[in-house]
Amino acid sequence: MSEFARHPSIVRALSLGLLLLVWVGAAALTADASILPQPWALGEPFARAAGSGALPYHLAMTLGRVVMAFVPAMAIGVALGFLMGRYPAFDRWLDPWLVVFLNLPALVLIVLCYLWIGLNETAAIIAVVLNKIPNVATLIREGARALDPNLDAMAKVYRMSSLARLRHVVVPQLAPYIAGAARAGIAVIWKIVLVVEFLGRSSGIGFQIHFYFQLFDVAMVLVYSLTFIIVMLIVEALILQPLERRARAWRTA
Repeated sequence: MSEFARHPSIVRALSLGLLLLVWVGAAALTADASILPQPWALGEPFARAAGSGALPYHLAMTLGRVVMAFVPAMAIGVALGFLMGRYPAFDRWLDPWLVVFLNLPALVLIVLCYLWIGLNETAAIIAVVLNKIPNVATLIREGARALDPNLDAMAKVYRMSSLARLRHVVVPQLAPYIAGAARAGIAVIWKIVLVVEFLGRSSGIGFQIHFYFQLFDVAMVLVYSLTFIIVMLIVEALILQPLERRARAWRTA
């Protein structure tokens, strides 16, 4: 077991393989492809969707919305979280807002944005951003509260400028929290984007899931869902996990 622990990629592959076996077993128990098809039964509908260009198009639309929502949500959430963590008066004023938005269901915000702004791209992105900002702000606030006061004192002794202090003292300490917020954020954002597309868009993975849900086509629902999940797993493995490891490296150096 200790040998496997040294190779997390092997453990990850075995875990996904176990999940695949559970799927195969569940499909065998149902014995009805209209309820749960076997994994290999998705090959033909996947090839058809990819060959027609529909799958790449809708995948690109969803990825575009994820990026457009992720960037402002992270930027605003990091700024608000830092201010709330560093300035108690600011935190007292904004904490009730944070609690309200943390407990406001994503579906309610999405519906309200569509009703107030219209069934358009702007409303879709704003709904996703508003849903994610409170989570990011909460994580960063805790990071800002945990900043080492001794390092602040050192920066004052050496008369570091505000920019230098931010770059060399604050950001390295906040980096693990920012990386954690980014990893959690991308996972939550793409799920909310699918709901946004399901309810009020004419493109994207969520729209296609809605379309095939109406046709009771489980295979195509799985094709679109799994394709996007695989893309996000690749983003997680190649971008987000390395960034998080790099952000935490200085603590164990």
